[in-house]
Amino acid sequence: MADAPSRIADPPEMDTDTLLPPRFRDWFDAKGWRPRPHQLALVEKAQVGRSALLIAPTGAGKTLAGFLPSLIALHQRPRTRAKPGMARRGISVLYISPLKALAVDIARNLEAPIAEMGLAVEVETRTGDTPAHKRQRQRLNPPDILLTTPEQLALLIAQKDAARFFSDLETVVLDELHALVTSKRGDLLALGLARLKAIAPKVRHVGLSATVADPDALRAWLVPQEEDGEPAMADLVTVAGGAAPNIRILETEERIPWSGHSARYAIGEVLAEIAAHTMTIIFVNTRSQAEMIFSGLWRINEETLPIALHHGSLDAGQRRKVEAAMSAGSLRAVVATSTLDLGLDWGDVDLVIHVGAPKGASRLAQRIGRSNHRMDEPSEAVLVPANRFEVLECRAALEASRKGAQDTPPIRDGALDVLAQHVMGRAVAGPFFADDLYEEVRRAYPYRHLDADTFLRVVDFVATGGYALRAYERHARIRLTADGTWRLSHPRLAQQYRLNVGTIIEEPLVKVRLAGRGKTRPGAPAGPLRGGRVLGEVEEYFAEQLSPGDTFLFAGETLRFEGMRETEMLVSRAADEAPKIPAYAGGKFPLSTFLAEGVRAMLADPDGGHHLPDQVREWLAIQRLVSVLPRRDQLLVETFPRAERFYMVAYPFEGRLAHQTLGMLLTRRLERAKLKPTGFVATDYCVAIWGHGDMGTAFADMRPGIEALFDADMLGDDLEAWISETWMLKRTFRACALISGLIEKRHPGQEKSGRQVTVSTDLIYDVLRSHEPDHILLQATWADAASGLLDVHRLSEMLSRISGRIVHKRLDRVSPLAVPIMLEIGREPVAGEAADDILADAADDLVREAMGGAG
Repeated sequence: MADAPSRIADPPEMDTDTLLPPRFRDWFDAKGWRPRPHQLALVEKAQVGRSALLIAPTGAGKTLAGFLPSLIALHQRPRTRAKPGMARRGISVLYISPLKALAVDIARNLEAPIAEMGLAVEVETRTGDTPAHKRQRQRLNPPDILLTTPEQLALLIAQKDAARFFSDLETVVLDELHALVTSKRGDLLALGLARLKAIAPKVRHVGLSATVADPDALRAWLVPQEEDGEPAMADLVTVAGGAAPNIRILETEERIPWSGHSARYAIGEVLAEIAAHTMTIIFVNTRSQAEMIFSGLWRINEETLPIALHHGSLDAGQRRKVEAAMSAGSLRAVVATSTLDLGLDWGDVDLVIHVGAPKGASRLAQRIGRSNHRMDEPSEAVLVPANRFEVLECRAALEASRKGAQDTPPIRDGALDVLAQHVMGRAVAGPFFADDLYEEVRRAYPYRHLDADTFLRVVDFVATGGYALRAYERHARIRLTADGTWRLSHPRLAQQYRLNVGTIIEEPLVKVRLAGRGKTRPGAPAGPLRGGRVLGEVEEYFAEQLSPGDTFLFAGETLRFEGMRETEMLVSRAADEAPKIPAYAGGKFPLSTFLAEGVRAMLADPDGGHHLPDQVREWLAIQRLVSVLPRRDQLLVETFPRAERFYMVAYPFEGRLAHQTLGMLLTRRLERAKLKPTGFVATDYCVAIWGHGDMGTAFADMRPGIEALFDADMLGDDLEAWISETWMLKRTFRACALISGLIEKRHPGQEKSGRQVTVSTDLIYDVLRSHEPDHILLQATWADAASGLLDVHRLSEMLSRISGRIVHKRLDRVSPLAVPIMLEIGREPVAGEAADDILADAADDLVREAMGGAG
């Protein structure tokens, strides 16, 4: 680096006359505004060609700050006209957003100042919804500013004319940067930025974010990395202040459930909050929760307040209608999942209700920022815990918010399946030398540690499929030519690449189509089912477990399953029936490490419960009498008999993923100890194992000892042996195979079903496991499983933390703390509304037993 990166915290007042041209100063004056210091700071950064990360609270004008330097530069740039039939100069500014809707929203917001200042600046969007003819026209006649997504960038740099299209690129603006960099989408984007830097060496990057846990990592991600030494970093501009949010936990007179996630007990109070505000977003963590809350609200909505539903499985047209209604201010509430988390400015939203614990401090900050989306007005939010453990988690989240804590995941090393996709895209754009591409890739922050041997194995994989697959011609996608360059093996592969680009792998989906029967003569059999409009999509595995006549809740309606037709699920409307609920695979969040620590601290503080509801305080007080509440650095393990079975419950508070892995590994160890475990269940807070052997007695007799049972060596051979026996790696391999291009879901004019893809990937997985266990895709699969499905790193840290600090309590009955997880045992993944009542009945016996009649 030529210069050391600078930090600007609360930028000082700057000379507006020097930094802003007269037309811009006049525009600010006409609005009655003064440019904010951080906006001017980014103008100053642009003038000296520096990349920068802007961290500013919601409503601080981040978007204008990101674009202001480019609008000035475009205003001052000499205009040139291309000759007829010739391509115009390339784009000047590329804006990248994690959401298509956000790109469209920003384009709309940019048009106003451009028009009001009379700037000769063209702004266009390019997303998956952009018509093909418009994309083609954009390539020949690009706008000055193009707003797009990471997937579209991957497609653009894979065009043969990418060098011409991006040759004049000056700035890349990356919005909601924290939401991009921690996933495989971030890896793909980082590789795309490295390619842009090779095409346009003077391009600078501007990152915009409101919630950042590790600013230096984001600053390094933004700029090219050198081979050795300290990471290169972009400059940092931060804006302190902003009104502190007003967050409260719902105070209820109702009985807070011991278990479950529906929060049905609070529906009436949620509706009262909606009635008392102009517009409310009700955030939930899963799509099935969204359906339940929406249905519950409408059932008691006697005033017929306009309430809508918004989640990723609904038809895109339906989501657009909801967004338009929000913008028009014609709704009082929207029940939503993460589809409304980011950046869109719904100006009339004056309350956010979060049903269920938020699972992370940063996620909570992001969501409550949708309320009063202005820097000088506090966001208003209400947290509605769905059960008693969630009361503790909501309290920990509230404390984290007051401290301004952030807990976004760290940036991981770049994924190899994503790199394989990028290598293929590079070949689609034109021939490349492997050495040149390696140097380019290593400048991307996630791939800075990539060694040459691994890179060449990835290239060989794209060229042959690997040693075990090289006999199959279909896996030979690129070839080495006499001049030393790698080229496409066949031109048709370019189209297949474009159809399959991206890293977002959904569970196999089927369309939900409303159907009716054709008219027939009176007395004649009902006519054949005829399809109507599409309501949305559900996971294929959910459709497979339904029988004709089964009912379920979707798109806010009770529907009856009528049958399947090709890749569509035909349904009809059903009335007054207790529906089943779609158990969606997407939308579940793990409990963050930060909030887990907060919950442990709360349990360990005997005087810290004064702010908790009476019924929760009583629950914890009786737990302290019956058993014990663990200290922050301890692991509590309880054993007790019940109903002819023996139980062990451990309370690590490390999240569902880590607990599921722990439960599997503990079960294997207990089996070897002849304690006959028969099952386990995991929640975000604890794990329970049951069986026919008296585990309490065995631990007391050191058969095995409790410390040996939780020894960290379980993450060695035990973990490898267990995972090799499960379907989990096959599921992960399926995603890696799709992302890397080994298996293609979409072909020109056709698309493989989820079942077809799974059969293909399962066969290849078995071949590679047998004949090439060190295959590059198996390596990528294990890395994904360890960090995602298994949470091995977090589990390892937990085992290290509790070593020598395990407290075993042998009890003669279930403890109060164990009641919630005991109620999870045997619950079905798809359950109707009656399940809440069944759960309450089951709880009564357990509560009387655990609380001695005090529950």
